[in-house]
Amino acid sequence: MATTSMSSMYASLLYLCLLFCLEKGAYAFEGRKIAESNNLHTIQVSDLLPSTACKHSTKVAENKAAFKVVHRHGPCSQLIQDNANAPNLENILVEDQSRVDSIHSKFSRTSRDSSYVKQTDATRLPANRGVSLGTGNYIVTVGLGTPRKDLPLIFDTGSDLTWARCMPGVDAFDPTRSSSYHNISCKSEICSYVTSATGYRPGCASTTCEYGVRYGDGSFTYGFVGNERLSIGSADVFDNITFGCSQRSEGLFGKVGGLMGLGRAKLSIISQTDSKYKKLFSYCLPVSGKAGFLSFGASQSKSAKFIPLSSNSDFYSLDLAGIVVGNRRLSIPASVFSKAGTIIDSGTVITRLQPKAYSALRSAFTEAMSKYPKAEPLSILDTCYDFSKYKTIEVPKIALSFNVGDVEIDQSGIFFANGISQVCLAFAGNTDARDIAIFGNMQQQNYEVVYDVNGGKIGFAPGACS
Repeated sequence: MATTSMSSMYASLLYLCLLFCLEKGAYAFEGRKIAESNNLHTIQVSDLLPSTACKHSTKVAENKAAFKVVHRHGPCSQLIQDNANAPNLENILVEDQSRVDSIHSKFSRTSRDSSYVKQTDATRLPANRGVSLGTGNYIVTVGLGTPRKDLPLIFDTGSDLTWARCMPGVDAFDPTRSSSYHNISCKSEICSYVTSATGYRPGCASTTCEYGVRYGDGSFTYGFVGNERLSIGSADVFDNITFGCSQRSEGLFGKVGGLMGLGRAKLSIISQTDSKYKKLFSYCLPVSGKAGFLSFGASQSKSAKFIPLSSNSDFYSLDLAGIVVGNRRLSIPASVFSKAGTIIDSGTVITRLQPKAYSALRSAFTEAMSKYPKAEPLSILDTCYDFSKYKTIEVPKIALSFNVGDVEIDQSGIFFANGISQVCLAFAGNTDARDIAIFGNMQQQNYEVVYDVNGGKIGFAPGACS
């Protein structure tokens, strides 16, 4: 009987053990499924299309030294006439490539003429090494002069000289009506800074300093250099801010009133307001149908993860070290990234990667998306899908890796959609392995990107626009 009881007890224990182990196995399997799902976005296909309604951000009201940021062709933009003439998606990508070509030429070893040419004929503006990059697509409303005149300006981390239209027009600034405007002399030290801010040597009209810039997309502006009062947000006013008073501008500016330069040269707004803001600014670039912000002097988020800025005097450079797709860190030699380097740019739309890095990303992404039908390429975008038969899709998460951590791309920055039947991976490869990689604005969407220039670092805080 004792033997029978012992056998029965062992059988019961074995049964309980089996149940426990199976249960643990089920939990382990379920945990693995959860881990896999954490590496995927589930996206409503309808969310891939641009919104037609506008939702405003509360972050501008929270900071008096802040501007509302909108896409110039989006529903939140007040440039209605500009929206009617908005470029199609293929044109946007062509213009984006022109900007990228200008950036790459800036870093190339080819030396080109950067001398100033008298602007009696706009076509005589010389091609330069790409300091002036393109017309951009996010705008803020800036106050200029006394009394204050509000102007819609493109803001651009890849440009330095701020300029405004000083000619007849609704969105133009008239310096003759401002009590705080005065011209800059050709002989002043400020005039000598024009070269580093524009890539061209300044001209001289009588005794007044002149500037001239041709952008990478073919647009141009030229005019006088002056000092004026600048209003930032609802509270801060700066006197004697140097800017370009444009006498003529043509190209892709549309109804925009000018450009705000947020680069690193002495004439950028960041350098000219250093005494108050300590070269600290941040922005959140919104998705279509929403508004973001451009803030000075303080971050809107306390959760930003910071990455060191690398040493580059012309652009904001980062040390990209790798790429993650889903739960897989791609096998890309570190030398692929370090040889050419990486910059972050508010004006480039599509992130550009070195050829080997992009090839690895495309292969991993294509493998993960193998159940979805392919679509024809769209301009520079060669990995496209037809989601017309789907309501939701599962998409692998993508992260850019740096030595101190990863920046996971928001799901809004993974695709560039030309309708639901042609939805493309929003990354592209450079043609030359020596060309610098560019962290574009689509992949920055919904992040507060914090530029602490004096601190030598850039921070990223997700979900920051709303």
